[in-house]
Amino acid sequence: ALPICRESKEIDAVLFAEFQVWKESPTLDRSCPFLERIYQEDVGPCLDFAKRELSELVQSAVEKNLLTVEPVASQSLPLVKASAVECGGPKKCALSGVSRTCKHRIKLGDSGNYYYISPSCRARITAVCNFFTYIRYIQQGLVRQDAELIFWEVMRLRKEMSLAKLGFYTHDA
Repeated sequence: ALPICRESKEIDAVLFAEFQVWKESPTLDRSCPFLERIYQEDVGPCLDFAKRELSELVQSAVEKNLLTVEPVASQSLPLVKASAVECGGPKKCALSGVSRTCKHRIKLGDSGNYYYISPSCRARITAVCNFFTYIRYIQQGLVRQDAELIFWEVMRLRKEMSLAKLGFYTHDA
């Protein structure tokens, strides 16, 4: 029988120190060392898609909590309009430019434009959104746990961003 592998973990002193300073006065300001590192190592790479301009708009919408992800109804036919090329379609991802079946689409803020996204791009966006949701909860005082437990949840969310960036995602994504 194969031995059961348990994931071992050890707190990185530098990361934990940055986290503790941030947690004293939680902010969404990306220039604080804690968030600056996460933007540089996780958020930026995770939202770095082939279509650069749209990538920047997506990151901005995620930061402002103004991005909507929704499933595409299988029976609905997309309306063809002038910007259809930029918005992708059920068979082409607007972020990667790759031909893929797109079961989801995103909307940025109040704009009427929907962008079709592949399962991989959806996984990357949702991983970053999950991180920001948790960080906002901490900032709003809604997370009341030991600092170490909160730290490990942040690290788990960073791990999810890294995995998504590398192309790993679940089939329901």
